[in-house]
Parts: sequence; C-alpha cells; structure tokens
Amino acid sequence: MLETMEQYGDFAKRHLVNPVLLRMLGDLRGRRVLDAGCGNGYLSRMLAERGAQVVGVEPGQALFDFAVEKEEQQPRGIRYVQADLCNLPDLGLFDVVVASMVLPAIPEWAPAMRACVAALSPSGLFVFTVNHPCFEQLWLSWREHGEYRTRQYLAEYEIDGPHGVDFHRPLSTYLNELINLGCRLREVTEPGLDPVVAATGPEGIDAYVHLPNFLVVAAERA
Repeated sequence: MLETMEQYGDFAKRHLVNPVLLRMLGDLRGRRVLDAGCGNGYLSRMLAERGAQVVGVEPGQALFDFAVEKEEQQPRGIRYVQADLCNLPDLGLFDVVVASMVLPAIPEWAPAMRACVAALSPSGLFVFTVNHPCFEQLWLSWREHGEYRTRQYLAEYEIDGPHGVDFHRPLSTYLNELINLGCRLREVTEPGLDPVVAATGPEGIDAYVHLPNFLVVAAERA
C-alpha cells in the first residue's frame, strides 16, 4: 500500500485533492513549508520538487520510516520529524503549513489545528483538506443506491474505513475553529471529478462528478 501511493497518492488525491492544493499554494520556490501529518511523504516530495524547503512531521512509525527511506534513496532536502501534531517540537516558523487529510483522522484535531496555525509566520498560509463532511461516504452510498444517502450530520461520530477510523464533524466545526484562531479565509473549494477521468476510474467513481467528496480550505494567519 505504501509503495502504490508513493508518488502521487491514491486515485482521488491525484485527480481531486492534489491539483487544488498545488494551485492554492502557488509558487513555492524558497518557501519554508510544513507538511503536517505527512504520512508516507508523497506530498512532501511533490512540494520539494517545486522548490520548497520542506519539513514533514509524522507520528506513525511505519509511515515515518518509509518517508525517511525515500529521502535517503533520492535526497530532496526534506527533513522528516517523528512527532505528534499536538506536541510539535520547535521547528521555527513556516511560510506555509499543509495538513492534507489529517484532521479527520485524529481525535485531538483542535490542538493539532492550533499547532499548525502557531507554526505559521504572520500572514502565512494554512491549507488543509478533509473528507467533505456532507458527503463522506459518497462512493459506498452511490454504488449501493445510485445516489447519496445520510441519516445524520450534526453529530460527531466515528467512521470505519479500510485504513482505520475517521471522525465525522460538521463543516462549521472546522471553519469556526479556524476563525477563532484568528485566521482569514482565503478560499474554500469543493473539487469535482472530470467526467473523462471518471470513465477511467473504478466502479462508482462517477459519483465524484456530481457531488464533492473532499473539501479544501486555504486561510491566512492574521
């Protein structure tokens, strides 16, 4: 699994998340970037290849080891740090902090978001992606019913997934915390899948043409 996602991530990340992230981040040459919850390091490597000075933080041992091994095999100047996002060591301040698909996967998401914002320089850019709270189980529902169905939205609850547990939280939970931290929203995007790309994907992926499965948020630290 780590190897199959090593270069650009899975199908959805390649076609929905990554293009929006990279557009929002803009020119990264010479900029210090924190990849918060970097996983196997695929995004760190993409950012470094665009000229960023990248620090990747990952608590998981297997993911951290994989990322370090890839850096040793093909150095890109990435520094990997094994740490919990809620207890970041002093890494200095960053021009950009990215947390892609991290906040929905951790119970202590609010301290992690605070740590990400605290690591930003004034006017620094914070970009995070989450499963869209309105359509988290889009693929499974679409395959079974030909439409999206949900029974609850306002409650917070766990969602079992193929790689672990995610946590459902209403959209307002994330955005209000961001506002409380003194950030100014710059852009909110709900990417949809190109129908041509959907035709090449797995069964049921055409749901992503009609409804957004991801939410990408960019904000500036005041």
